[in-house]
Amino acid sequence: MSSAKSILTIGEILVEIMADTIGDGFNNAQPLTGPFPSGAPAIFADQAGKLGQSVGIISGVGDDDFGRLNLERLKSDGVDTSGVYIDQDRPTGSAFVRYRDDGSRDFVFNIEHSASGQLHLMPDTKEQLETADHLHVMGSSLSSDELIDLNIEAANAIKARGGSVSFDPNLRKEILSVAGMAQAMEKILATTDLFLPSGDELTLLTKAEENNAAVAELLEKGVQSIVHKRGAKGATYYDANGTVSVPSFPVTEIDPTGAGDCFGGAFTTFWLRGATPNEALTIAAAAGALAVTKRGPMEGTSNLTTIQNFVRSHTKAS
Repeated sequence: MSSAKSILTIGEILVEIMADTIGDGFNNAQPLTGPFPSGAPAIFADQAGKLGQSVGIISGVGDDDFGRLNLERLKSDGVDTSGVYIDQDRPTGSAFVRYRDDGSRDFVFNIEHSASGQLHLMPDTKEQLETADHLHVMGSSLSSDELIDLNIEAANAIKARGGSVSFDPNLRKEILSVAGMAQAMEKILATTDLFLPSGDELTLLTKAEENNAAVAELLEKGVQSIVHKRGAKGATYYDANGTVSVPSFPVTEIDPTGAGDCFGGAFTTFWLRGATPNEALTIAAAAGALAVTKRGPMEGTSNLTTIQNFVRSHTKAS
């Protein structure tokens, strides 16, 4: 099963540097591990690229080792990086992360003032925008007016020529209070064919407070397919024809960062290839499970053979 369709995503590329100890924040000197390639849209693209999907990213990195680390990883995994601007003045974005005892995380970000905080459209970038068949939008990437405008412009253009849009809100309720953010989300949602919320995000952009009512409202708005990512509780697919659910795969979790992006990259790839909801969900759930078994947000992306072997081994075990 293959797809000649090409995916485009727009947003941050950064490195992640992780504290080796569990605790509260970065108030004391401590050992760190990294840098790891990261950024939600970059992880999504890397997972899709590893599955042999045509995928490109529009972003920016600094002319530094962090930028080269990311570009080398993305290129080696099949991602088109011709739309990534190399900024001579700004550094590659970064995120320092430390886990707390309860599994929550403390972050120190540099994104807004990094290379991916500014948008630079190059000739290759414009070609990607004009030829992509599918746009994947990450809510975390809508961090500036120009990034919001470019995502909306790209979504409308791709839809106008018969393409499709997927949207992973990847948001907290507090972010919706930022000036203009709720309106931007509504504009993106109005173009969305495939909606990929996690947990409480299913109701985040609806008037409904209950899941089934939220699904009905989203389908009525024109969303074709909804995939509700529920972590260890599995995932559920909704469309006008019904509902399909799959359980999660039991694994030993080492680092959950990036699991949802890997899930999204795998599901979107197989959705575009015309896979059944059950097949796409199973592949995506396996990709997400494999992602948490490695330390580092992009270290757990997997190729199709690895994912299929993982599914078979767990099917036999059950």
